[in-house]
Amino acid sequence: MMDQVTAQEIRRHFDVVAEGLRGDMRMLAEGIAGTHERLDRVDVRLDRVESRLGRVEVRLDEVQSELRDVKVTIARGNA
Repeated sequence: MMDQVTAQEIRRHFDVVAEGLRGDMRMLAEGIAGTHERLDRVDVRLDRVESRLGRVEVRLDEVQSELRDVKVTIARGNA
């Protein structure tokens, strides 16, 4: 059987280990929170890029339409 002194030593060791784990968990939680904040900023930037890309696509469609009109005009002039 375990004597009182050995049980107390085991308990102290367990408490030290548990405190270390709590500290590790706090650091992990802070790291996760920081990662979420960075991801939120990236998400905002991505939304802006997607919006700009949408405007570029619209403008490209307009340019393609204008180019088709120019080609038709040139073709009519050569006919």
